[in-house]
Amino acid sequence: GELCIGGDNVARGYWNKERLTNEKFVSDPFTTNGQLYKTGDLARWMPDGNIEFIGRKDDQIKVRGYRIELGEIENALSQLEGVGQCCVLAKPDQNDIKRLVAYVAMEDRDNIYPDGILKDKPDEIWKEVLQESLKEILPDHMIPQLWVFVEELRLTSNGKLDKNALPELDISSLSSKNYVAPRSEMEEQLVIIWQDLLSIEKIGVHDNFFELGGHSLSATRLVATIRKALEIEITIRDVFQYATIDALGNYLASQSKGRILPKVSVAKPRPEVIPLSFSQERLWFLDQLQGSVEYHLHFAIKISGSLD
Repeated sequence: GELCIGGDNVARGYWNKERLTNEKFVSDPFTTNGQLYKTGDLARWMPDGNIEFIGRKDDQIKVRGYRIELGEIENALSQLEGVGQCCVLAKPDQNDIKRLVAYVAMEDRDNIYPDGILKDKPDEIWKEVLQESLKEILPDHMIPQLWVFVEELRLTSNGKLDKNALPELDISSLSSKNYVAPRSEMEEQLVIIWQDLLSIEKIGVHDNFFELGGHSLSATRLVATIRKALEIEITIRDVFQYATIDALGNYLASQSKGRILPKVSVAKPRPEVIPLSFSQERLWFLDQLQGSVEYHLHFAIKISGSLD
């Protein structure tokens, strides 16, 4: 839990900062008139009675189902060549989905690589270089997709990062590719579908579905929407394998002849055995392919007394 400190040495609050005082200083439930200071640190009791520090409370967040320690990403990023200052935050996009955002102030860019291969290159090149370097030491779900390069990261008067001074984000920077407009009717239809699912106005054919904010749930919705709008059946695995409109469009074009869904007449009598829905087929397929333990929820509840 959060580490709180009490006793006679706890201050009254922050000087001329009423909001911060009310947030950090609370009444001590163990004494009559005392107060506790909420440190914002996470800690736990050890069997020997010591308290183990785990990390900052506001640095432990959940992204795409994974619990992430932002400080671990910052530590890995700060060790990369050329990185002077850095900060990693989790910010929600317009769909309220948390995105990892890396704020980076590079050192002397001109002298990082002696051969000058990256000298005076745009920030997009630096983003790709740093992302590839992080992939060697961190899992994919801990790699920031949004990057903001600044001259320096401003600090508060007590030497901490001033998060309020960080620049605002542009959701279009989720894409790591130059914009290329759709070139066929199939690509135009896919762009419309992606724009609706991801709530992004401008999507190019080389943009990656998952870089733009797609995830397993939206991939399922994408499969269903393609089935309904284009009458073509694909699998979730296809979405992961063909993650750009260019690749997916070519794949759909090659599959459309043999995978167009038959139109069922509404007057057709109800069969004795009802076929599985597409969602049920997908669950069965996943179970046959790799097992479906992801869908098993294990819990136990102890109850007492009469049960209605």
